[in-house]
Amino acid sequence: MLYVKAPAKINLTLDVLYKRPDHYHEVEMIMTTVDLADRIGLEPRKDGQIKIISADRFVPDDERNFAYQAAKLLKDTYGIAEGVSIKIEKEIPIAAGLAGGSSDAAATLRGLNDMWDLNLTLDELAEHGSKIGSDVSFCVYGGTALATGRGEKIEELPAPPTCWVILAKPKIGVSTAEVYGGLKLEGIKHPSTKQMIKAIEQQNYELICESLGNVLETVTFKLHPEVVTIKEQMQRFGADAVLMSGSGPTVFGLVDSETRATRVYNGLRGFCEEVYVVRMLGERNPLA
Repeated sequence: MLYVKAPAKINLTLDVLYKRPDHYHEVEMIMTTVDLADRIGLEPRKDGQIKIISADRFVPDDERNFAYQAAKLLKDTYGIAEGVSIKIEKEIPIAAGLAGGSSDAAATLRGLNDMWDLNLTLDELAEHGSKIGSDVSFCVYGGTALATGRGEKIEELPAPPTCWVILAKPKIGVSTAEVYGGLKLEGIKHPSTKQMIKAIEQQNYELICESLGNVLETVTFKLHPEVVTIKEQMQRFGADAVLMSGSGPTVFGLVDSETRATRVYNGLRGFCEEVYVVRMLGERNPLA
């Protein structure tokens, strides 16, 4: 069996510029990968079928699953007769704003590229990924990037300075469509994408902390007040900067010392069951 790592992502910025004629929103966001990852196992099948295997009952085992869609896309596009069993070992919370499903799809694309000797470049895999979901292209590359369009146009950025990231997810799932549907573009405070890029390029941790911003926070906060509580508690326990990732509900805090990361983690355990302390990865995936 071939194993591929599927890391989670966080949004350092998430801005929505306007609603497009195709009903998608034009976004501008800076994402980076963190060291919390699912593990994807790929095993050839002679019967030509695609099978999803997971111990997590919330992981769909049919065509709703992004990893299934990734395998089917490559199989159909390149006329692959062989099937594949896809074993998904979940560590990334589901429906959390951390791109777990998208990362599983990206890992499947990279792994099958190797298993089926397709010799596709990362750019070609990312192009395929864009047909599956908005975050899949970014997850194919990993690392740190500016994503525009629907999220499928990727411009590589340097890795941010290493720091600790505390992730906290309340016991709720958030509908991305509902959050975007509730967004009112008039009068929202836009994060400065340029300032965040400058902070990353200068390896300026303090400026990164100052530049965090996510326009979807206000919508998710109204729908799910418990997300606000987690953000406030994370700030109270001493995180240097705190933001919701994606459409939520996961909130992350940045901390530059392990001691304080542990303190924030311990404080949050009383408010939230799913809490993780991880590092930023920030570097691009090697081609599988």
